[in-house]
Amino acid sequence: MSWRKDQGRSERGYHHGNLKEALLQAALGLIAEKGAAGFTFADAARMAGVSPAAPYRHFRDRDELLSSIAQRGFEQFEALLTQAWDDGRPDTVTAFERVGKAYLAFARNEPAFYSAMFESGLPVDANPTLMAASERAFAIIRAAAERLAALAPPGMPRPPALMMALHIWSMSHGVASLFGRGDAARRKLPMSPEELLEAEVLIYLRGLGFPTDRRPSDQKQSGPPPVPPAGGPWGTPK
Repeated sequence: MSWRKDQGRSERGYHHGNLKEALLQAALGLIAEKGAAGFTFADAARMAGVSPAAPYRHFRDRDELLSSIAQRGFEQFEALLTQAWDDGRPDTVTAFERVGKAYLAFARNEPAFYSAMFESGLPVDANPTLMAASERAFAIIRAAAERLAALAPPGMPRPPALMMALHIWSMSHGVASLFGRGDAARRKLPMSPEELLEAEVLIYLRGLGFPTDRRPSDQKQSGPPPVPPAGGPWGTPK
């Protein structure tokens, strides 16, 4: 479920007997309106239409409520990236392009989840369940980076896949957080977030010595397949 600022408060009330879910949805609505740090435990209870004491039946405190939201976000994020990666089919570069688009799409379409996951200040490593969910999502990016690293041209050192995954994740996260979430107050760009990310990754790959042109798909080649064209490995935005 997407939580955006234009969704009405009436959708978040506690009407159906599932208090835990009502609190999660109320908190998501508050995050969409005020950010991950902009509400209290009591605010979530009020939004859900229950007493201030009611949330303690399911959550120890506000951080545990936020952790549950972040965990759900990472699970959805993992599913989206897994679908986009599709085990590298039909080829590494095409699948890699889809992963980049999916990353930006999640940040744009699920801003409340994205904020809970990355902007709440939660110590992820203090919650084993949340940590495991975040690691599973990152594992998709690392798998894509491992396949991409294998395309290093002959005679060039193969870059460490973890290093590539961290660098590409950092670039994707930066673009998503700064420019890819539809916030009208953010700086305007003369290009789309997808185009900005493409340019960043292209420069990065050139710096590692990767070729940046792509031959026609039906042309046979003796060496490893090349990396994508000037559009970059994240593909051309629609």
